Amino acid sequence: MRSIINISLSKELARELEKAVKRGKYSSKSEFLRVLIREKIEEDDLVRRVGISQKEIAQGKGRVLRSLKDLR
Repeated sequence: MRSIINISLSKELARELEKAVKRGKYSSKSEFLRVLIREKIEEDDLVRRVGISQKEIAQGKGRVLRSLKDLR
């Protein structure tokens, strides 16, 4: 099931959105926004996971990999 939301954009952003759709990469404004939201969610998750890894490394839980074989 889909939810309908309304957003307000500046004229500049609305023009850029129109251009992106007209270039043919996206079939609609909605598709563009869905892709953007998915990418932002993935980016936030990656940043979170990197933060966790950095804490683990700081706690001495990291490993030094000398080659790709060390990944196994």
